[in-house]
Amino acid sequence: MEKRNILLIDDEPHVISVLKHFLIKSGYDVDTASNGLVALQKVEKQMPDVIVSDIQMPRMSGLAFSQQFRSNFPEGDALIIIMTSRTERDFRDQAGALENVEFFEKPLSPKKLVLRLKEYFEEMECPA
Repeated sequence: MEKRNILLIDDEPHVISVLKHFLIKSGYDVDTASNGLVALQKVEKQMPDVIVSDIQMPRMSGLAFSQQFRSNFPEGDALIIIMTSRTERDFRDQAGALENVEFFEKPLSPKKLVLRLKEYFEEMECPA
């Protein structure tokens, strides 16, 4: 089985560090970005299998990144996991309109993330 690529987007270095450690330990290739603009540049060079993004970041939010990603790369079917503590209905509706997007409540449990990725990749290999 080939290694899966994960792109982590967060402006908090400690969050990136913890999640990256758990993901690498679980056998994933991990790239990181400090905001959505940097992430878009990285996606142009290598399409990740999954994108894990914070929602509130300077320069470009996780939601704006997700919208831009889906617009710029319609063939990019990467799962986007948005880390957020926001619960407003209009926000969830706006983000929920994007395809293949899931929400994880912050603070994000690295173990829960690794478990969800394992499930996701198993679903991709054995569609029902």
